[in-house]
Amino acid sequence: MDFDNFKSKFKGDLVQPHDPDYKQAINRWAANAERRAAIVAFTKDAHDVALAIKYARQTGLRIAVRGGGHSPAGTSSCDGGLVIDLSRHMNGVRVDPEKKLAYVQGGAIWGDFDKAAAKHGLAGVAGTVHDTGVGGLAVGGGYGWLSGRHGLVIDNTVQHTVVTADGRILTANEKENPDLFWGVRGGGSNFGVVTEFIFKLHSQRKDVFAGTVLFSIDKAEKMAKVLDAWWPKATGDEGVLVAIVRPPDGNAVLMAFVFYNGPEEDARKIYKPLYDLGPLVDNAKEVPYEIVNSMTNPLAEWGANYYFKGVLLGKMPSDDLNAKTLKRVLDIANSTEHTVAVLLEYLPHAKINSVAASATPYRRDLPGNTLIVTQWKNSTPENAVKAKEITQGIAEVMPKGEGYGNYTPESDALPVAGAVSSDKSKQLFRDAYPRLQTIKKKYDPDMIFNQWYTVVPA
Repeated sequence: MDFDNFKSKFKGDLVQPHDPDYKQAINRWAANAERRAAIVAFTKDAHDVALAIKYARQTGLRIAVRGGGHSPAGTSSCDGGLVIDLSRHMNGVRVDPEKKLAYVQGGAIWGDFDKAAAKHGLAGVAGTVHDTGVGGLAVGGGYGWLSGRHGLVIDNTVQHTVVTADGRILTANEKENPDLFWGVRGGGSNFGVVTEFIFKLHSQRKDVFAGTVLFSIDKAEKMAKVLDAWWPKATGDEGVLVAIVRPPDGNAVLMAFVFYNGPEEDARKIYKPLYDLGPLVDNAKEVPYEIVNSMTNPLAEWGANYYFKGVLLGKMPSDDLNAKTLKRVLDIANSTEHTVAVLLEYLPHAKINSVAASATPYRRDLPGNTLIVTQWKNSTPENAVKAKEITQGIAEVMPKGEGYGNYTPESDALPVAGAVSSDKSKQLFRDAYPRLQTIKKKYDPDMIFNQWYTVVPA
């Protein structure tokens, strides 16, 4: 199939480097994740996706898939290849309030999902940044503020529509193609392009308590003691993300993003020991649930450069938030060009870890996750190298182990865009890896989907 034949059959938009909207077509959340694709295929439906896969395979073009374009590792981009972009035409969200189900296209973002569900007094587990794409997060695990009560996104997924490497459009659920359904719920983008998700929704109160509470950096150890007492008893309606933030001016602060799925009066009682530390600023209040996922936006500005690394959370908050660790983190983060944040995610895991280890490829023994984010605006090679040095240096200070897959692969992982080595894939998937290899052999034996933690076919 030549390009003219491909174009005549393709219902969506094909954008190439000479087109006026090419720069916009390759734009990504992280500026350093942009890659100069040969073709950006804005698909209109699953048949367009299948056609794009066929054309790319016949012409030897590497394939990347874009949902929200939020990966700093460049997993939604590829140099000289073909990007299947779902964001322009396949971004709808439809809610069935009677069945409490959401039908979500692969190019939708979580903010649209939250708003659509809220209109019916419903909510589903979503990410913690509202402009993150549904697709990437939903196949890699999926933590959100409701995870303490309802589990991960993958635990609330009822069905996928998947376009596989050979162009088939398959329904995957517990009864139909159950092996594929199992693999996609935590095995990432290894098996095909998910063009539609069906998610469970849950009854949700209109307003919740949430917001940013700012503390001086010298409160770190006292905060750790408070969190040590709170964390083992935290209910599924609670959650706190603590960010150690060191901006270029060196004035480090502690940002606590607090959440309670209930009224402010109750929340302030629960978090009273935290407030007793004396915050510098308190922006937490009752807000509509659907805007909660925008409160971390100050750390997630579109268009900056980012380097990510996910690491494990310590068993107790004081394992991570103590004077020795803090000093080492701040010393490593010393840069006049970079903003560095270490996000410690205290989201209750009892519900998440109550799911059988064999139910999905996702591991069920984690206490939580830590994300190291280094951001810079001035796009120089030196700043990119320094960002990696800072991020990797801080990772060495934190608990060892392969972190949450959606927080990695690293931003410069390998020459093949965001893909990581099979050794790291084995570390991430552990006992599930052999089963994933069997599924990979069945649905993608030639490894055309290879932008994430790539599984090598059995």
